[in-house]
Order: sequence, then structure tokens, then C-alpha cells
Amino acid sequence: MASRKEALARRANRVRRHLKSVANGRPRLSVHRSSKNIYAQVIDDVAGKTLAAASTLDKDLRGSLKTGADTAAAALVGKLVAERASKAGVTEVVFDRGAFIYHGRIKALADAAREGGLTF
Repeated sequence: MASRKEALARRANRVRRHLKSVANGRPRLSVHRSSKNIYAQVIDDVAGKTLAAASTLDKDLRGSLKTGADTAAAALVGKLVAERASKAGVTEVVFDRGAFIYHGRIKALADAAREGGLTF
């Protein structure tokens, strides 16, 4: 039986393999969630570069947050990454949730990124 870590890695690879088949050259909005923070970055897989990034550890957000581990913080990160992506000239992305279920903080970040101007 696979360990929890191996199962998460296998699930994330399965999601990313599917995303690469439907991406059509669009950058990937990758999300990582820890117990205390949430991170998002827009990655151009063709060039291998990060185009925009935001997290609850950013100086712009740290002072205004009570905690980095709730849906309100995730929504702020989503808006910030959408704003930074639009400055970099990115409007269309593919949402990469990794091994995380599309619910709670992940969903809040995605909804805020859509409101911020990203389409996926």
C-alpha cells in the first residue's frame, strides 16, 4: 500500500498530465496549500518560467491578514495573483489544483482569480 505522500504525488501527477494535454500553450495557475499558508503562481511550462506569483507570506498581504489559512486569505491571494498576471500580459490560464480537492481555500482562490480577470 502506498504511503500518503506517494498517493498525493501520484494524484498531482495525474492532474498535471491531464492539464498538459488540454493546455494548448496556456500558462498554468498552480496552487499549493499548507496548513498555515496558501501559494499561487502562473507558470509558463514551455519556457519554464514563473510569470507571476503571490502567497499569504507576501508583504502586501501579511499585515492585513489575521491568518494565512482561511478562505478570506485565499481570496486575497487569488486577486493578487490575477492582478500580477494581467500586468505580465496573461489573461488565459489552466487551473492546476495539484492533489488538492476543488473546495474551500482552493475554490476561494480560483473564484477570486476569475473575478480578478483570469479566465479558466
